[in-house]
Amino acid sequence: MANFDFLPLFPLSLVVFPGESFRLHIFEERYKQLVGECVSAGKTFGVPTVIDQKLGNIGTEVRIVSVDKSYGGGELDISTEGVRRFEMLNFYREAPGKLYSGAEIAWFLDDPSFDMEIRYEIFELLEALNESLGIQRKVAEKPEEIDSFLLGHQIGLTLKQEYELLALKTEQDRLVYIRKYIEDILPVVEQTQRMKARAKLNGHYKNIVPPNF
Repeated sequence: MANFDFLPLFPLSLVVFPGESFRLHIFEERYKQLVGECVSAGKTFGVPTVIDQKLGNIGTEVRIVSVDKSYGGGELDISTEGVRRFEMLNFYREAPGKLYSGAEIAWFLDDPSFDMEIRYEIFELLEALNESLGIQRKVAEKPEEIDSFLLGHQIGLTLKQEYELLALKTEQDRLVYIRKYIEDILPVVEQTQRMKARAKLNGHYKNIVPPNF
């Protein structure tokens, strides 16, 4: 990591992945100030993740794509997009002269390389998971579309697991994390679906062919 910088912060109890689009309703005075300054100066802000009331030191830089609505009381609806990840080095509950918090940060130098085979493995696992759940919609139509950040919010990870995924520094490591997660939950999902199917038979007449001894 390199290129130390200072970012205004908007801590949230969620994980923002690079490339992800999301909307925010701004109503607190400190964040009205933050967003107003970012819009007027064309600057970005950081979203570090809060888990169990604790602020994580990894977050994602966010840029404001558009201000969709302004309210009479100064509230705003904005559309944003995740840009790149950072690690907080020094956190300030209030940035100098501001209402909002801020931090001195270092940018992640991400390694995008990966083994193509793992994409095919994850794609097959997703196919099996969707079949077990009866889901028709696919996160990816082909293995080449598999991307760790794309899958981050789509496969049922907990907030803690999403944060762990965000903190991994290479695409290969993130794909390995996702593969293991699906491998672990797939047998549980399949067993649950079998139990549901059996439960539906309770109370019904069963046409069972006896074994021929």
